[in-house]
Amino acid sequence: MREPDAFRHEVEALPSGSWIVVDEVQRLPSLLNDVHDLLSRAPRRWRFALTGSSARKLRSADVNLLAGRVVMRAFFALTASELGASYRVEEVLKYGGLPLVASERSREGRSDLLEAYVETYLAQEIRAEALVRRLDSFVRFLEIAALANAQVTNVAAIARDAAIARPTVQGHFDLLVDTLIGAWLPAWRPRAKVKEVAHPKFYFFDPGVVRALARRLREPLESEERGRLLETHVFHELRAHVAYSRCGGRLSYWRTPSGSEVDFLWSRANRAVGIEVKATARWRSEDGRALKELHRSGTIQECFVAYLGDRELRDGEIRVLPVATFLGELAAGRVLLPGRP
Repeated sequence: MREPDAFRHEVEALPSGSWIVVDEVQRLPSLLNDVHDLLSRAPRRWRFALTGSSARKLRSADVNLLAGRVVMRAFFALTASELGASYRVEEVLKYGGLPLVASERSREGRSDLLEAYVETYLAQEIRAEALVRRLDSFVRFLEIAALANAQVTNVAAIARDAAIARPTVQGHFDLLVDTLIGAWLPAWRPRAKVKEVAHPKFYFFDPGVVRALARRLREPLESEERGRLLETHVFHELRAHVAYSRCGGRLSYWRTPSGSEVDFLWSRANRAVGIEVKATARWRSEDGRALKELHRSGTIQECFVAYLGDRELRDGEIRVLPVATFLGELAAGRVLLPGRP
């Protein structure tokens, strides 16, 4: 900030083909003007990687977003394929997949890191950038939102429980999306004979962060908690695969007023895949009723279930797979894309 030309001069001293990596570029958006100018004058001389954890500051300021000159990519917490042989479903549900947390061997150490992450996030991203007026009410909102993770979001109920105005709660959710802490899963609206529920679901990006926000890191996993965390984990894997494979498409969920539900649907053009997540080790045929209904109507072409059992099963048109097997099939491109056996 004291020497506006320093960045440009440093880059110009580098040989052709060099990578220039700027981390947290939203903290000094004026650097984007320098990058734009360097790319304009010498398009192939250097390569830039610009990373950031919040789009809000860039959007709210009048900055150069390098339209047409950059390719957008998204990073996620570690996926099952990246964890490799160290992947354990139960451990991911308890502590998530943040790289520093996943590399920590002791459970106490993982809890300490996650709690520090939540506190640091609140201090640096929220307090330092003054993104909310009252930090104490935002902390209450976070805890209640974590308890409502992976459920149809009732903004009015969360506002009531947190003693915060409803527009403020909606703004807090927008903040979580902008800072990549969570994402919305919209309701799917195919051409069906029944009325679909339109309210979206909200998912935090990592099971460990959910447990840290809900202050449950040092408690054993409960059955109800396990189901929502498993959904969060699978949602993260689906989002990461769509981003990394560049297969495109749209993720959503399907639920009727009668309560029939399919946890995830991926759709692109005329193809749709239904995915159900079950936090049980036993598969019951009636658990696949909603998937079969959508398949019979022709609105989805493939049906998958990811469950906590250890055997691969077949229930008519539904493939029932252990979670690790399902995620392996997903990473190999045999779940979402057509024509893959």
